[in-house]
Amino acid sequence: MSRRAVLVGALSTVGVAVIAAVAVAVASGAETRSPPSDATTGRTSASPAPTTSAAATVRAVDGGADYYGRFDGGLPDDDGFFPIAVWFASVTSMSDATADREMGLNTYVELTANSSLELIADSGMHAIPSVPLDGAAGVLVADEVDMWAGPGDGTWTGSYPGDGQVCTDDVACGYSIMAKLTGDLPAGLMTVANFGKGVAFWESDAEAQRFLEFTDVVSADTYWFTDPNICGATEGGWGPGDGETLPDAECRVAENYGWTVEHVRSLVSPAGSKPVWQFVEVGQPFGDGPSVTGAQIRAAVWSGIIHGARGVVYFNHGFGDLCSTENVLRDACGDAVREEVTALNRQLLDLAPALNAPFVDGLLRIDGGAEAAVKLVDDGFTVFAGATRANDGDVSFTIGCRSATSALVVGEDRSIPIVDGRFSDRFADGDAVHVYRLEGGTCGL
Repeated sequence: MSRRAVLVGALSTVGVAVIAAVAVAVASGAETRSPPSDATTGRTSASPAPTTSAAATVRAVDGGADYYGRFDGGLPDDDGFFPIAVWFASVTSMSDATADREMGLNTYVELTANSSLELIADSGMHAIPSVPLDGAAGVLVADEVDMWAGPGDGTWTGSYPGDGQVCTDDVACGYSIMAKLTGDLPAGLMTVANFGKGVAFWESDAEAQRFLEFTDVVSADTYWFTDPNICGATEGGWGPGDGETLPDAECRVAENYGWTVEHVRSLVSPAGSKPVWQFVEVGQPFGDGPSVTGAQIRAAVWSGIIHGARGVVYFNHGFGDLCSTENVLRDACGDAVREEVTALNRQLLDLAPALNAPFVDGLLRIDGGAEAAVKLVDDGFTVFAGATRANDGDVSFTIGCRSATSALVVGEDRSIPIVDGRFSDRFADGDAVHVYRLEGGTCGL
C-alpha cells in the first residue's frame, strides 16, 4: 500500500501426511531467494530441474483450516469462508456496506475513524481496525513498520511517520514498536500486520522473520503491475530477478504476486504455522504509475492463492491522475475493473471449500507456461492453474494416477478428457487462469 495510508490509531504446526500411493514427478517450486516451500507449481525458469518423489503429499493450509476460530470474536472458521478484504475503507451508511458485500467482499482491514462497526456487523461483514474494538474480528497492529522504523530494537519515540522522529538516535526500532503495540493488546484478539519492501526485498531473511513473529496473520504489499520502481535491482530484481533489474516482460507479470506470498511463507516459523494474506491493487496507487486491469487483478489474486495465500486484501485507493479516490471499487474510476473484480470475488466465495482444503503436492507435472496447485476436496481433486509470463499456447498437465477421466473447467461450460493421466488446455496470455475439477476419484489419497 502507499505510505500515504499510514495507521490512524494506536499454532498449530501443520502436519504433512506422506501418502505412498502415487509415484509422480514433482513440479518445480517458485523462485525465491529463501528456501522455497512445497507449493505445487510448474514454473519454468533457470532454476534447477524438478526433483522426483515416490509419493504425493497432503499438506494442510497454513495455520490449519480452523485457525481463525481460535481467537475471541475472530473470523469464521468454517470451510465456506475465505477472507476477501479491502484496505482502509469508510463505512458510514448501510449503503456502503451493502455495495461492498454485493461486490463479494466480506472483510475490512483498517477503517476510517468515522466508520460504524455496528453497520458492518449488521451487513454480515467483518472488520479488523487498528484499535481493539468490541465486535471486531481482530486488530491491525501495524502497516509497513519494516519500512518506516526498520529492523532493530532501538527506542521508539511514540511518533508515526509525519509526526516527528520515530526512533531515537537514528537506531532502527521496528521490533520495539511491534513489541509495544502487541504487548498492549487484550489477550485472545487475532492480530494482523502488513509489511512492505523491507520484508519483501531489503532486509535479510533473519531480520524479516523477526517482524513476522509478532502477529497471528501477516502480509507484504508489492504492487508488481503498477509500482514504477519495483523492477529495479534492489526490489523485484533482488527477488525474481536474481539481483538484476527485471525487464517489464518479467516484472509486470501476475506470477510475481505469487512470489511475494511464497517468500513471506518461507519466513514464517514454524513453517506453515500462520496464514499469509496477499495484497493486490485495484486502481492506480502511484501518481506516475499505470492503472491495473481487471484481468491483471484476477491473475494476481490466483497466483497468490496457488502459492498458499489464505486471504486477499485489495488496496482500494488511487493516487494517480487517472484515478484519485479513497475507494476505487465504489467510485467511478473503478468502473473499468469492478465487474471483473466482482466476478472474481464471487468465484472465490463459491470455491471457498476448495481454497480451505488441503494441498496435494507432487501429484501434478506441468509442461508449458503455467503454475498450479492441487486441492483435495471431498471425493476429488481441484486444480488452480495460472499462466506464467507472456504465455500464449497449450499447457499439458500430467496427473500422477490414472483414475481421473475428465477435467471439468469451472465456470467455462466445457470439459477436457483425461487420457492416460494427461490433459492439455490453452492459456491465451499471461493473465489466463483456469480452474479444473478432476472427475474420477482421489487416487487412494
